[in-house]
Amino acid sequence: MSVIEAPPEKKTLLESWATNERMRHVPPVAWLVQKLDGDLRRRIGLLLAPLSSLPPDDPHRPAVDAALRVLSRALERTAEVARQGRGGGGNGHAPQDPASRVQWALEQAVATLRSVDGELVGRRYPVQTFERSKAEPLYGALLTVIVSLDRLTTLVRDLDPRLDERLYEPLVTLQQPFDARPMA
Repeated sequence: MSVIEAPPEKKTLLESWATNERMRHVPPVAWLVQKLDGDLRRRIGLLLAPLSSLPPDDPHRPAVDAALRVLSRALERTAEVARQGRGGGGNGHAPQDPASRVQWALEQAVATLRSVDGELVGRRYPVQTFERSKAEPLYGALLTVIVSLDRLTTLVRDLDPRLDERLYEPLVTLQQPFDARPMA
């Protein structure tokens, strides 16, 4: 009596999305949200504060307005990439004032980033599908926001000499303040 043996399982060379590991060169979506909503929101607020008192005829105004437009476009691009073709072009119309437009674009970018599924974006697609990852363009868009924010910082630094002090304020916390009495 012969026993019928099952044929050996063939290993496939095709990848599946669920078995691919997370990409290590792209931070998780939670980090991207925290960076945009925490660090960059604070920095944008500090940069926009001195611009509210800047007169319209100031010679720095055209360069600052151009940098604000670049920043708002970078934020809008981040929101667009995070949306990933899911429809919905945004909520309402953007304001025309450059500073207000940056705030509006920041809100849109944070809202769309919060709606992104971290598992969907964080994995590499199978090689045989020839599709690009959704995480790499999203991270690239956030890096573009950081670069445009850095360019705006150099322009605002000329208008407000105490800007760096306010930007770096959270980095320094005194555990024991100095004693006001003289040492000797």
